[in-house]
Amino acid sequence: MDLRLNSEHEMIRQTVRDFAEREIKPLAHDLDEKGEFSVELTKKMGELGLFGMYLPEKYGGQGLDVLSYIIAVEEIARVDSSQAATLAAHNSLGIGPIYYYGTEEQKMKYLPKLCTGENLWAFGLTEPDAGSDSRGTKTKAVLKDGAWSIDGSKIFITNAASQPACGVTVQAVTEVRGEEKIFTTILVDRGTAGYKPVAMHDKMMWRASDTAALYFDNCQVPEENILGQIGQGSKIMLSTLDNGRLSIAAMGLGLAQGAFEMALEYAKQRKQFGKPLTKIQVIAFKLADMATKIELARNLLYKACWLKDNHLPFAKEAAMSKLYCAEIAKQVADEAVQIHGGYGLMKDYPIERFYRDQRLLQIGEGTSEIQRLVISRYIGC
Repeated sequence: MDLRLNSEHEMIRQTVRDFAEREIKPLAHDLDEKGEFSVELTKKMGELGLFGMYLPEKYGGQGLDVLSYIIAVEEIARVDSSQAATLAAHNSLGIGPIYYYGTEEQKMKYLPKLCTGENLWAFGLTEPDAGSDSRGTKTKAVLKDGAWSIDGSKIFITNAASQPACGVTVQAVTEVRGEEKIFTTILVDRGTAGYKPVAMHDKMMWRASDTAALYFDNCQVPEENILGQIGQGSKIMLSTLDNGRLSIAAMGLGLAQGAFEMALEYAKQRKQFGKPLTKIQVIAFKLADMATKIELARNLLYKACWLKDNHLPFAKEAAMSKLYCAEIAKQVADEAVQIHGGYGLMKDYPIERFYRDQRLLQIGEGTSEIQRLVISRYIGC
């Protein structure tokens, strides 16, 4: 495995970094303060080709490898986690299941517009009583007279209530055999009678991303909207989460990189005891540790991407990457605030936003505890 990026990867990094600095950075603070989702920035990310990067061109994608996509998420998160969340959730949780499990008709119907950013798609898994225990799903779907009737609710769903949001892939219980639940995934278009997405506000983190609660009340969906096959829901959900872990890891890596850069720049400018903070050993050592952790996180994540791009098993490494990058984001953001001192607690400094944004990374798309459970099973515990 060659750890050096090729010229295409380097070009993607620089292009996305320039975009994030130019288009996102000037708006990030105000969007966070207002808790406002930006349709315009989403459209611009689509115009840049950041949606469906790894999809074939026939579906509107760029035909790039997974590592290219992960680098893009990393670079957006380096500036703003809210926009990175929109990008990551739409690609991994929204587009991914349709591309990997959809029929050709479903792919041609949905994917082209999902790759432009004109439309966003969500993945409805989490429920009020079903978080880490995904098999606790209570949402039900009954097939009758050529249509699925869906009843239940979902919560903490990204990209489901905003103006571009056009639908959701829902995991529902379609049969119960004794004590065993049979899960199936179904595509539900926005505007379907009985389907109601409701935006969730007053979040601590990712305040400019679109988070929603979803309600299904006798929601009638055509039979052909099934994604995959009846009873394949758990398989689709688990593989979707494997892919999603790579993008959440990229968010942690990018956030850590951004926090580190802010701390380093501040330490160079801030003087105490007559010299810059970087010349005070305890601060210099903090920065050295931060840089080392980020390097280790990047190598682990890129290895997981290399495995996936080479069609090798990657689920264990994806879980390790998600766990490690999330934990490193927490540690680096915390030390970055410490280096900023009192200023790090003020909203005038973006490190305050980074410190809040990192907190979801140890919870979303599988908690750090769940990642350890997954890893422990892979290593034979």
